[in-house]
Amino acid sequence: MDKFDAPRSGAAWRPVDPVDTRPLAGLRVLDFGQYIAAPAAAQKLADLGADVIKIEPPGGDASRKLGWTQDDAGPMFAAYNRGKRSVLLNLREALDQAMARALVAEADVLLHNARNGAMERLGLGHVEMLALNPRLVYGAVSGFSPEGPMADRPGYDIAGQAESGMMSLNGDSHSDPTRVGFAVVDVMAAHSLASGVLAALVRRGVRGQGALVEVSLIDAALEALSYPWAEYRRSGQVPRRCGNGQPTVAPAADVLSTADGQMVISAYMPEHFARLCADLGRPELVDDPRFKDNRSRVANRHALKQLLSEGLSMLGTEEACKRLVQAGIVCGAVRSFDQILPSTAGLRGDSFVPVEVPGQAVAALLPSTAIVTDRQPRSGGALPALGEHTAAVLEALGSSA
Repeated sequence: MDKFDAPRSGAAWRPVDPVDTRPLAGLRVLDFGQYIAAPAAAQKLADLGADVIKIEPPGGDASRKLGWTQDDAGPMFAAYNRGKRSVLLNLREALDQAMARALVAEADVLLHNARNGAMERLGLGHVEMLALNPRLVYGAVSGFSPEGPMADRPGYDIAGQAESGMMSLNGDSHSDPTRVGFAVVDVMAAHSLASGVLAALVRRGVRGQGALVEVSLIDAALEALSYPWAEYRRSGQVPRRCGNGQPTVAPAADVLSTADGQMVISAYMPEHFARLCADLGRPELVDDPRFKDNRSRVANRHALKQLLSEGLSMLGTEEACKRLVQAGIVCGAVRSFDQILPSTAGLRGDSFVPVEVPGQAVAALLPSTAIVTDRQPRSGGALPALGEHTAAVLEALGSSA
């Protein structure tokens, strides 16, 4: 037997659909998560072919109705739970705990983002579950290190943004620190968790050994800030927020006005800056003492932005982007959500996928996974109604339940 075909130990064998060639087809994932970090990681595994069973408490995942009253599939739930099956279990009850353990015994992956110690109190901690199923990959997200002095602090995205230094870099220099406009740390933690789980599954395929994979929000945020941290460690200078432009090069990520909107431009290399000035009909700016080199341009960024915006003032955003791209300049239109279409934003035709919402006749078009496998089209999925699959999943457990 090839080492990659090591038999499952303590788990019921499940035949693989020969038609489904997605990388994780045939694997089962239990999603005990709520809100974003663990559910988003589980959805990525579902998009890659895994059978994801979402274990929900009475009342369901709190994200179902977070800031939403129309139905049980609010925006946060809709964003991170497509393609899953919902099983309703009250994990405070002994019988339902037994059902959960029976599911774990046959699972490949377990994911959660519960508070420190919560899963252990329910009899579902990693020590017990890996003893029950030694091939299990047990993934956990916490706010802070589970072994550090803040282990028991509740962890939300905003705390990760603040405590990591991220907010100190975001916003204008004359304004308060500003959070990123969405739950970026939760999303990055989800990506890290999914990556760790996939790596652990590869090791399991080689050695037949399960794993504990842990990710904290603070670590996910710090990893994303590696570049500014490297600037700080190498220079000794504390990074400061400076709005849209990059602090050490110009023009770089600067927002400029056009005849009908705004765009961003990065052209800080000498040859790129010369091309930009020539294309905007201002070739003399290259020899202007204020802009003769990168250091001068950084020091005179405000004046440079005004002059470049004047050069763009007769062009619409789309025309300006087209011209600058032809000149080899990195640029992009600043778009609102209602302006983003595959034809204008460089997207694939399946960058948005249909997500069926319970009780709604029209599916919601939502962003697909960024991963494309074998150049196969990406697909959406249905959001599960609360407890929709409880009977079928528990019936399939049979005598093990």
